[in-house]
Amino acid sequence: MSDPPTKILLATDGSASSVEAARRAAGMAHAFGAELHVVHVMPVTQPYHLVGTDAEGPSLYEEDKQWAQELLDGQVRKIEEEGANVAKTYLRTGEPDAEVVALGEDIGADMIVVGSRGM
Repeated sequence: MSDPPTKILLATDGSASSVEAARRAAGMAHAFGAELHVVHVMPVTQPYHLVGTDAEGPSLYEEDKQWAQELLDGQVRKIEEEGANVAKTYLRTGEPDAEVVALGEDIGADMIVVGSRGM
């Protein structure tokens, strides 16, 4: 029999499936006394180019990053409202599957929890 997880990584994209995954990850973290880490990966599908050099205001990338941070913060708020604790959050950019796996390896996650639909 293997040991229970001590570090769980939850990958969220804001979809209904990831909300359910968050609920389950929080329950497992509580049941096992494990740390819960939460990541959102911003997929980069198009290059961010601005025409000209005197553009005012945030770039498209900065707007996407702000939206992604708000999504991540909102998910953490929901988890904490349910009574679970989040040890650390991560906002990454790149290919979601590769970034989630790499982060799981970097932090030594025993378990990665994701929704079954969404990004």
